[in-house]
Amino acid sequence: MPNTNGFVLLTGTANLKLAKDIAEILGKNIDETVTVFANGEKRIIIPENLRKRDVFIIQPTCPPTDSNIMELLLIIDAARRSSASEISAIIPYFGYSRQDRKDRPRVPISASLIARLIESSGADRILTIDIHSEQQPGFVEIPWDNLYSSYSLLEQLRKRFPSNLIIASPDKGGVPKATFYANLLDADGVAIVFKERDVMKKNVSHILGIIGEVEDKDVLIVDDMIDTAGTICDAAKLIKERGAKSVSVAATHGLFSDPAIQRINDSSLEKVYIADTVPLKKEIQENPKVAIISVAKLLAEAIKCIYSGDSMSETLIPKTYQDRDW
Repeated sequence: MPNTNGFVLLTGTANLKLAKDIAEILGKNIDETVTVFANGEKRIIIPENLRKRDVFIIQPTCPPTDSNIMELLLIIDAARRSSASEISAIIPYFGYSRQDRKDRPRVPISASLIARLIESSGADRILTIDIHSEQQPGFVEIPWDNLYSSYSLLEQLRKRFPSNLIIASPDKGGVPKATFYANLLDADGVAIVFKERDVMKKNVSHILGIIGEVEDKDVLIVDDMIDTAGTICDAAKLIKERGAKSVSVAATHGLFSDPAIQRINDSSLEKVYIADTVPLKKEIQENPKVAIISVAKLLAEAIKCIYSGDSMSETLIPKTYQDRDW
């Protein structure tokens, strides 16, 4: 039975625009909770009564990652100590998610540690968008819902690519996502770029080749994030050399660490479709190669489903063309 005391939206400083856009869709106010002491410590003050109310904390743990994680943990703790009924951590981008396994000796499984910190601080639920690997919800005992930015991206992608489309994965791990998009967009096929990554070095990989036919096709590379953009730009170069008519990319999380923008500007990429899970700098917002698509409606609908007890999988996870009744 849903809580009849109403729900409260809280946010840290990670992505204020997205948080306010979600609140506007829901017709709610959102409380900003963070101030900073002179010594740099974060101070959390929640301005309204939370007793016996459901609380949704909107806080991606994007760069500055450690600072935003600390804000999230402190807000959760403050809500728990304020007698909130249920606390949902809405984390559009989950920092440390790429460090989800022990890929060499003497390293932590950082994503697992962060998830357990969120759980132990008092969260009753975690919600993310396009988590880096599907096994990560198993790191905790509380419910963890993962949604997909395709819900928000599909409308524009269908308009741009009505036919003659190949979906490309930038590595073998992204093949399920590429296949999913290929079904949703009724693409002509899937191509796979294979690369070699040096686990001893950060942000270093080498493109080796491509499987699939891309000649005279519009190719859309799909990925969960763009960090330094080295992989997607190298993949786009190879795909273009194989005769593709155009190459674009659709990704969820636009970190755009240097020198990502310069690489994209210098690349053969026609368009970069990106969600607003993390705040985007003005130079990115104004870049003619970048199209920003909001996930605010997706997250607002998810919050309504959690509060009411309705199913998210029935309405918020896109079905393939074969499953849809058009």
